[in-house]
Amino acid sequence: MSFAMSSYETAVARYFTAWNATGAEELAKAVAAAWGEGGSYTDPLVDVRGHESVAAVIAGAQEQFPGFEFRQTGVVEGHHDVARFQWELVSLADGSAPVAGSDVITLDGDGRIRTVTGFLDRMPMA
Repeated sequence: MSFAMSSYETAVARYFTAWNATGAEELAKAVAAAWGEGGSYTDPLVDVRGHESVAAVIAGAQEQFPGFEFRQTGVVEGHHDVARFQWELVSLADGSAPVAGSDVITLDGDGRIRTVTGFLDRMPMA
């Protein structure tokens, strides 16, 4: 399967749209646009599959960090059906970014996310 770089960038843009969606309806639509049916999200804290479960993880992160948004840092790199990118969780109030990580995604034939494997590079102390 061959993907153009813009396919990776489009998939990552939809990923961030989902993570920054507001309201349950907008979030559900954004997750459905970004993830394929049965798509998964796995990081050190969670391992879920399916649109509803992915949306619940995103909603939980938004509740834990109100007033923050996820932003891509750096460029998207990809080959075959796999891409990787870095991100930060940024405070809209002061620009601080207490959480950062990198994700590896695999895409389905429609360019939607099949899997996300996330790594947390920076987390606040409990």
